[in-house]
Amino acid sequence: PQDPRVLDSMLPYLTAYYGNPHSRTHAYGWESEAAMEKARRQVADLIGADSREIIFTSGATESNNMAIKGVARFYKSRKKHIITTQTEHKCVLDSCRFLETEGFRVTYLPVKKSGLIDLKELEAAFQPDTSLVSVMTVNNEIGVKQPIRDIGEICRAHKVFFHTDAAQAIGKIPMDVNDMKIDLMSISGHKIYGPKGVGAIYVRRRPRVRLEPLQSGGGQERGLRSGTVPTPLAVGLGAACEVAQKEMEYDHKRISQLAERLVTKIMCEVPDVVMNGDREHRYPGCINLSFAYVEGESLLMALKDVALSSGSACTSASLEPSYVLRAIGTDEDLAHSSIRFGIGRFTTEEEVDYTVQKCIQHVKRLREMSPLWEMVQDGIDLKSIKWTQH
Repeated sequence: PQDPRVLDSMLPYLTAYYGNPHSRTHAYGWESEAAMEKARRQVADLIGADSREIIFTSGATESNNMAIKGVARFYKSRKKHIITTQTEHKCVLDSCRFLETEGFRVTYLPVKKSGLIDLKELEAAFQPDTSLVSVMTVNNEIGVKQPIRDIGEICRAHKVFFHTDAAQAIGKIPMDVNDMKIDLMSISGHKIYGPKGVGAIYVRRRPRVRLEPLQSGGGQERGLRSGTVPTPLAVGLGAACEVAQKEMEYDHKRISQLAERLVTKIMCEVPDVVMNGDREHRYPGCINLSFAYVEGESLLMALKDVALSSGSACTSASLEPSYVLRAIGTDEDLAHSSIRFGIGRFTTEEEVDYTVQKCIQHVKRLREMSPLWEMVQDGIDLKSIKWTQH
């Protein structure tokens, strides 16, 4: 949900201050421009950047497209190779696939069972014409946190630009673009309790990163993203970043406690539950559990008064098991039985307890109906059975 403090900051710019922030000839424009520049500083402060390095976009999908296609195309005369991972968000993978049709080569690094990448494999993947490495900070499906600082060091040593999709990380864990040697970073408004439809991309000035813009127009946002910046949305993003900076530590502690409560209670009551992704290196607000011998979709249907998902919102229409779970080597049947729980700033203890209680109740009910569960109780090893196709 949007934080009420964010809405308060936006309201004046939806009514009284309606000028175009790019109009230089009247006071209405100047008011909006001042508000936009304040928001730019607020976003920059959260990640330790200079405000001139922040470009407003419509969200992390656009920022990811800009970073990957923009860098690849700008340096294409000399560099034709990109490195990413198999567990990135769809918009990163699809941007890479699109570049492959333009003649670029992409290395999709596998991840370990924990969901983390192997830094030695990353080192080995560099080629003389690698222009960009793109690795997300916190995975949107399993909450795993990659070793961003180490990746930044490796990229800097190879003189290759490093982009990270930090939509799930900023405002939730401390991020500093200089300390982590990040050259490009994607940010989303609604992941940090700001408005939907706005985001930003951080583009480093020194050493300077050049991109080819995706859209042409009036040259706003340093010519990298033409189009009128929506002042109310930018103001909302700025306010959300400021609130997140002040409350990050408190939020993190509280969310960690709620996550611990959820996982512990479920695991105490229900056997054969697997937590997907690394236990240590993770953001606690994103929990992915597989309930063996239960169809994930059935559990979602049973818990229809709780907002849960079996993957990311972007892929929730397909019945394919999550490609992120496949990449960490989850068995097909377990991947189909996984549920993602999201805990945020406004989640209450009552909501967690209600979800836990409903979850336990329905998992037990669905297992009682499952012939597979019955066979397992009788000590039959399901992997040893030769299923025949009728």
